[in-house]
Amino acid sequence: MRTVLALIKKEFLQVFRDRNMLRVILVMPLIQLLVLGYAVDTDVKRIATAVYDFDRSRLSREYIRSLSAGDYFTTGVSDISVLDLDKDFKENRYNVALVIPKDFGQNIERGQASPAALVVDGSNANSAGIALGYASLITAQFNRNAMGLTQPISIRQKLLYNPEAESVYYMVPGIVALLLTMITLMLTSMAIVREREQGTLEQVMVTPISTPAFIMGKTIPFAILGYVEMSLALAIGILWFGIPFAGSWALLYGLSLIFLFTTLGVGMFISTITSTQQQAMFFAWFFSIFAIMTSGFFAPIENMPQVVQYMTYLNPLRFFMRIVRGIMMKGAGVDTLYRDIIAMVIYSSVIFSFAWMRFSKRHK
Repeated sequence: MRTVLALIKKEFLQVFRDRNMLRVILVMPLIQLLVLGYAVDTDVKRIATAVYDFDRSRLSREYIRSLSAGDYFTTGVSDISVLDLDKDFKENRYNVALVIPKDFGQNIERGQASPAALVVDGSNANSAGIALGYASLITAQFNRNAMGLTQPISIRQKLLYNPEAESVYYMVPGIVALLLTMITLMLTSMAIVREREQGTLEQVMVTPISTPAFIMGKTIPFAILGYVEMSLALAIGILWFGIPFAGSWALLYGLSLIFLFTTLGVGMFISTITSTQQQAMFFAWFFSIFAIMTSGFFAPIENMPQVVQYMTYLNPLRFFMRIVRGIMMKGAGVDTLYRDIIAMVIYSSVIFSFAWMRFSKRHK
């Protein structure tokens, strides 16, 4: 018993002497609690809605105002033709499109049912179903309050990209992005720290091998493993779950390579600020949790408070998540994903270059 107590005392002393470990234990959980408490919100609000009002009557304007009166729909006028409205969906500018036909108000005043079309991005089946439910309730309330009729306005609904409303179609592409992030980040950070713990890192660095050659030798294998994991996840999703792949394979793998520079760079940076595998694992876990929860994987970013939405721009996974889902589900190309691609290229270049310079400086 005395031996066990001595070991317990030793471990506590070791933990409290290690400032990095104290930060991991005390500070990081508090940050995660605050961020995740606001970021994870299953309510669907502020749904970006493009409005095509071909009637421009008093009743059509009142109906549009009734949709945008609460926190559920945020209406705006799209500058894209109604025939190309799917471009707005692929660029993630809007999630819903409301199309009001000509003679909408005139038909209602005559007591005739007048249909309005509601086109919904169905890639996220849960959000799409909730949006349709909101629209039906608001329409029914408008009919009762404004018209006093049973159902003068009817909603014709159409789901794009996921007409079966299968949630697995939305989740699996997100899991593909998460696997690529977790595997490469964890392996890179812990492998380099393990070399340092075992004393082999310093032995290698004093050999004639150059720092660039050493970094490439340590990161390329993990990039290959990341591709293997991603390919396995894609194969299972397509062959087992029957998920359709609508886009370009070459584009997906090419953009994944750009994203790999981000995760490998973060892993390399973690290896420069930690001295044990345990520390590296906790730092990688902390970054991964923040990245996952603010990427839009679980909850739409639009649902988060404004402050947290700004924080998501610090998360490279946010952009890669939209790229993977856009390519797989919507068949999106460079013409509609260019904003996310530019952001990801900037993040990858900055993070990997900074990690490279810091690693090189530490091991000169």
